[in-house]
Formats: sequence, C-alpha cells, structure tokens
Amino acid sequence: MPEMPKTLSVSQLNQRAKQTLERDVGEVWVEGELSNVSRPASGHVYFTLKDDRAQIRCALFRQRARFVSAPMRDGDQVKLRGRVSLFEPRGDYQLIAEAVQAAGLGELLAAFERLKAQLEGEGVFANARPLPFPPRKILILSSATGAAIRDVLAVLETRWPLADVTLIPVPVQGVEAAPAMISALALLNRQARLDPEQDVILVTRGGGSLEDLWAFNNEHLARAIFHSRLPVMSAVGHEVDVTLADFAADVRAPTPSAAAEHLVPDQHTLTRQLEQLENRLHRAMQARLERDSQRLDTLRARLRHPGEQLEHQRQHLTTLTQRLQRAMQQTLTRQKAQVVQLERRLSSQDMARLHRAEQEYVDQLQRRLGKAMQRALEVRRVRLNSAARELNAISPLAVLGRGYAIAQDEKGQVIRRADDTQPGQKIKLKLAEGRLSVEVKRRLKS
Repeated sequence: MPEMPKTLSVSQLNQRAKQTLERDVGEVWVEGELSNVSRPASGHVYFTLKDDRAQIRCALFRQRARFVSAPMRDGDQVKLRGRVSLFEPRGDYQLIAEAVQAAGLGELLAAFERLKAQLEGEGVFANARPLPFPPRKILILSSATGAAIRDVLAVLETRWPLADVTLIPVPVQGVEAAPAMISALALLNRQARLDPEQDVILVTRGGGSLEDLWAFNNEHLARAIFHSRLPVMSAVGHEVDVTLADFAADVRAPTPSAAAEHLVPDQHTLTRQLEQLENRLHRAMQARLERDSQRLDTLRARLRHPGEQLEHQRQHLTTLTQRLQRAMQQTLTRQKAQVVQLERRLSSQDMARLHRAEQEYVDQLQRRLGKAMQRALEVRRVRLNSAARELNAISPLAVLGRGYAIAQDEKGQVIRRADDTQPGQKIKLKLAEGRLSVEVKRRLKS
C-alpha cells in the first residue's frame, strides 16, 4: 500500500503559510482607500485597505501609530508601508503597517507643509513692509486672459482711475508658471533701479484646485518674493486658498478683488471726505472771522490816540513828581524835629549824676557777687567734708586705724585664709601707719 502523506495540524498549516508570506513577499508599499477604521483602548489601529476589486485587513500597532501625523479616517486615500503576514489563530491574511501617509492630494499637502516649515525656519516669511498708499505705479504679474486680471482692473478703475497699472503677462498654472514669475520678478526689480516711480508688485490669479495653484507653492518663487526690492502683495485663489507665495509676500489679500481694494483708496469715499473737510474748514473759517471781528471791536474800543495817551502819561508823571516832593519835604521836616528833640533831651541830662548812679550800681553788683561767691564756697566746703566722711567710713585705711592689718603675699595678692600660706613663707602686713615683713612660722586653725 502506498505510504500516507504527513498530516498537518491547522496551526502548523497556518504557521507555514505565515512563514512563506513573510519570507517571499516581505515588506511592500500598497496604496488604497481606508475603511472600517477602528481604535480600541489598546492604542492599536485596525482597518481595511481596499480598491475597487479587492481588500486586505491591516493592523497599525501603537508604537507605529504615534508617528502618523494626520488622522486616519474612512475614505482617506493613503500609501502604506508594511509586512505581509498571517494571524495564525484565525488564519486571517493581513498587512502589518509600519508607516502611513496621505496619497494623491494628501501628498501635495504633506509636501506643502514640509516646504512651509523649511521656509519659515529660514525666515522667508518674515516680510512685512508697508505698501505705499496710494501707489504711483502698480505692476501686476498674472494671466492676461484670466478672470483675476479682469476683476482687479475693474476694481481699480472704479475706485482709483488715476492708478498707473502695468500688466506683465505670465502663466499662472503648470510647470512653466513658477520660472516665468521668477524671471518677471527679477526683471521688475532691475527696472526699479532705473524707474523709482514703481511702487508695488501684485502677484495674482483666480481660484482653482490645489494642483492648479501648485506653481505658487514653488520654494524658488517664495524666495524670489522674499528678496524682492519692491514690496509684493499676493492674492492667489479664493479666501480659503493659502500658498507659500502668500506667506512670503509683504501683504496677502484673500481674493484678487480684495487686493485691488487694499492697494488703492476709493475715490467716492475720498470725495465725501473732502466735502466734509471742506464744510468743516468753511465753518471753522467763518467762526474764526466772527471771533476775530469781535476781538477787533473790543481792541478798537480800548485803543486810544497816541497824543492822548502821551498827555495822560505826562499828567501822571507831574502828579507823581509833586507827591515825591511833598513826601521828601515832610520827611525832612520830621527828621529835623526829631534832631531838635534829641538835642534838648541830651542837654537836660546831668552827666556827673548819671556817672555816680552807674558807679553805685556797679558797686552794688560787686558786693552781691562777693556774697554769692562766699555762700557757694561754704556750700561746696560742707559737701566736700560730708563726702570725705563717707569715703573715710568705707576706706580700708579707716579699718586699719582701728588696729587691723592687711596681709599680702610676695605678688601683692591679699591673703584671706591661713591655708593660703606655707610655713616659712615671707608675707607683708600693711598697718594703719607703715608696713611689716614677717615670716609664717606655723598655721593655726580658727
């Protein structure tokens, strides 16, 4: 009988299939549409990647999911890098994702964000020069046949017919657009050195898809706008459209029409403002004339003829002269009377009597001084005797006078106890009168 082939278990079969897939297919890039996106509490992302004819289960584990910048939503078109594998417990063929990025439009947006971050880091978006208002000459980079230039010219004509506008026709879409605009910017900046009347450059086009506007996301165009000597305004697409040219420009307008409105004033508004200013000036002039007329009338009423004014001053001077003469005469008469009175008082005084009175007063003061000094000396003598008695009462010498003595050792230290001496030691005794040098024979206890 023929030998039976080796039988495999289900787990062995799935294990072989997994090894074969991972070895023979390995890591691949796959593009498709996201479906059934699930995010359990574990942090992993499970989803299905499909196209119009097939689908495959996918898993994006938590360690890799945190590197995906854009949110993953059903219907998104993505490119996925992963390893083909098989989930053995269920026998599910699956793709283990390592990286996920947007495809199609998503790639453009990702490229836009990368360029934006790079140019912003280089300072290309730091322009913010003020635009002249109103400008003397406006240079427009745009398509000659697009709706944008028609809108801009219509607004400029309505608001400010005095605007000097020069159109530099350039392609605004496709691969030729960015190089053409860069060349035009270089040419205009060279001409600006020769023609100082040129004030501002407007780069504009109408709306469109991201692909249509992609020329305005060219990094070389953004750098050319940044380095432009002339200030640049950008107005690309609709209000929601934003390009790198908008960031690099000095001023960005949401639409071409809004750009034209920003560049020039409204003649009708200015006319109304001028009329208002004219009316205010007329009223101010009328009020000023009326006020000055009243002031002139007041001054005229106060004004006097020069001859009359001189006569008035002459009379006033005469009056002052007379008052001065009278005052001087009165002062002289009063001082003469005082001198006469003082002379009479001086002649009536007896100088000898005054001298005797003054001498008696001096003698009296000397007697009082002698008595006061005697009393002060007596008081101080009494106080000195009292202090001497008190001092003598507490003086050691007074104690010695009553028969006591003070014993001192060789160093002059006072000996208070017998134990502080030794037999044969020389000590000194201080008496009330004189001193003794003695030798200790023996010590006695009290």
